This record gives sequence, C-alpha cells and structure tokens, in this order.
Amino acid sequence: MDELDQHLIALLRQDARLSIADLAHKLRVSRGTVNNRMRKLQDQRVILGYTVRLRPEAEPERIRAWMGVQVEGNVVRQVTASLLGEPGVVALHDTNGRWDLLAEIEAPSTAGLSQVLERIRLVRGIRNTETSIHLATYR
Repeated sequence: MDELDQHLIALLRQDARLSIADLAHKLRVSRGTVNNRMRKLQDQRVILGYTVRLRPEAEPERIRAWMGVQVEGNVVRQVTASLLGEPGVVALHDTNGRWDLLAEIEAPSTAGLSQVLERIRLVRGIRNTETSIHLATYR
C-alpha cells in the first residue's frame, strides 16, 4: 500500500458512504483511479467490507482494546502506515513515553481480537506491544 491507498482508507474510515466522485475530489485523482484502488484493496482483502459505526453502548459484546506499540529505530512512518491499513485499528495516536504509538482496536469477539493482534505482530518495524482490553468508560 502506498500513501494514496492510506489516504483513501482514512477517508473511508471517516465516512464509508462517500461517493467515488467525492473521494476522487478529496484525493485529487480521477474517479477511475479511486475505483481501481478500491477494487485492488478489496481483491487483496485489505478492505473487507463497509460498515456503520455505532456508539460503544450500542454494542456491549464488541471487544475494544488499547495497544501500546514500541517501534524499532526510525520507521515510525512505515509502521503507522501499516497500522492505519489494519481494519481492526480504529484510531492511532502518536505518543511520548514508553510507547511510540497507541492503537485503539475493535473486534467482534476475542477470536477476532486474536486475529487482529496476530496481523499486527507481523508488521515489520514493531519491537514490542502491550494490549489492554477496554472494560468501561466513565466519561
């Protein structure tokens, strides 16, 4: 995936209902380019589908987790690009301190969470991770 694919995925995460024309306008490319990129991402199973985001309380059985990510050397951009392409990562934050990045992860089940974690472990440039399951939000 290149930078254009990453921007396309980011726009779809914000609003998966954006039209091809709107995506092309925002990305400053042709509609054909967007259509081809989306087809390629779907064929490669990077994009698995399009969905609706709900308030967390509306899906109490959904698994949410936070993952601290420590990056090897100076490859934060490459790791960030890879994590932004991971469907289970719903938000990614640059941080300071022990972890270089903080990923918010969602999965439909513990088995789904295990699959997301397995894919993240394969990302080149990640030195270490620590995952905590989100139990409750108070504010």
